[in-house]
Amino acid sequence: MSKRIAILALCAALAGPAAAHHGWGSYDAAKPVTVTGPILTSKYENPHATVTVRGSDKVWTVTLAPTFRMANRGAPAEMVAVGKTITAIGYPSTVEKDEMRAERITVDGKTVEMR
Repeated sequence: MSKRIAILALCAALAGPAAAHHGWGSYDAAKPVTVTGPILTSKYENPHATVTVRGSDKVWTVTLAPTFRMANRGAPAEMVAVGKTITAIGYPSTVEKDEMRAERITVDGKTVEMR
């Protein structure tokens, strides 16, 4: 019986991080948006890097790729630092107002695919 409890505890522990990671179904791919402006805040951490950007109409929270993917594609933390100007192309959230998931970003003339 203790072996069964240990296995259940292990499964529960492994499911926690997976449950915390959201899927992409809550973004409206039928309504692409482009946001250009200065980066106000930047979090280069897992499960996804995020930045807040002062767009022309409002401040957006932009969900980027996981940090390992960004680094592998040439987008280190310095690329999305506070004060840089970014253009993010992606899809608005259907759940969180003023949030979007970026498909690609351009900073300092360099374009990086997020997916």
